[in-house]
Amino acid sequence: MSKILIIDDEKVIRATLREILEYENFEVSEASDGEAGLEKIKNEDFDLVLCDVKMPKMDGIEVLTHAKELGKSPQFIMISAHGSIETAVEATKKGAFDFIPKPPDLNRLLLTVRNALEKKNLVTETKVLKKKLSKKFDMVGESPAILHVKETIEKVAPTEARVLITGPNGTGKELVAHWVHQKSNRSAQSFVAVNCAAIPSELIESELFGHEKGAFTSAHKQRAGKFEQAQGGTLFLDEIGDMSLSAQSKVLRALQENLINRVGSDKDIKVDVRVLAATNKDLKKEIEEGNFREDLYHRLSVIVIQVPALKDRIEDIPLLVEKFLQDIAQESGDAKRNISSEALQKLQEYPWTGNIRELRNVVERLVILGEDPISLNDIKKYADY
Repeated sequence: MSKILIIDDEKVIRATLREILEYENFEVSEASDGEAGLEKIKNEDFDLVLCDVKMPKMDGIEVLTHAKELGKSPQFIMISAHGSIETAVEATKKGAFDFIPKPPDLNRLLLTVRNALEKKNLVTETKVLKKKLSKKFDMVGESPAILHVKETIEKVAPTEARVLITGPNGTGKELVAHWVHQKSNRSAQSFVAVNCAAIPSELIESELFGHEKGAFTSAHKQRAGKFEQAQGGTLFLDEIGDMSLSAQSKVLRALQENLINRVGSDKDIKVDVRVLAATNKDLKKEIEEGNFREDLYHRLSVIVIQVPALKDRIEDIPLLVEKFLQDIAQESGDAKRNISSEALQKLQEYPWTGNIRELRNVVERLVILGEDPISLNDIKKYADY
């Protein structure tokens, strides 16, 4: 049941609104002035506040402003018999959902209340999803190698510096990119990832820069590329060592001039994108062999973050296994499995050539096939090399 607070100095208005809202099965509280209303907002959680503008002690705009400063997130609907366009605009700028004149029209009031509560639910769901997403991309580990990566991210993320993330397959390079983005000033904007190795060389330019209708046989309509989709945010170029030389030259221009051209067009499009790149290749060796542009390498590698292989951080394996057991339980809806200390110790002895990705797969196999708790015998049967 949604909780609604009515703040109004007119007793008749409060009683009328309460009767209407309680009939619609809302839980309703009242306050007779701005100060009393703000005190209730401080001490209770409301989904919606219906707030008069002109009141003694503290007016409605002040209540709205102070509530936002407190970090409280109820939706506000401002109501007033002295309404004006200027007041409505000011209330909206301060974060009010809507402005309704007195006496309120019943149908409009209920529609506005429902819309405001729907927005509140969407905001709450978004916060929950963001929290789940941040947990998904949580960087687990306390080893010196991973702590060094975390410290570097903390220093680099708030800047606009480009970052080249290197390391073997399966070590979590995209995870590092997500962390850089989440801790940057662009975190509220898009994070767009492109796997350069998964896109055919003849399509990579269209994927990155977009194309005009008719630019090639299958270009049936105009399409924005990844650079445009990441406008204001972060573009992550994974496996950049596999990008064609032609596409590399266009990426270089985008980095140098902040300009791109869609395939089939000579019109410049200005872009504001922070580029992060990752590779499992030795790019200096690729430069020597003529497969990668040296000038692009220097543009991308303002900061280089080397992600350690799992064999170089074996002390993190117990923490990683615990996280994977929790994740798998949450995904399947089953109770979390346990694992014996002997089994964990055995897992720390393996070479893990597939790194964290391989460890995650092995843990999932053990959950499916092993006992609870997962034993040393389970490790030997289902995970031994």
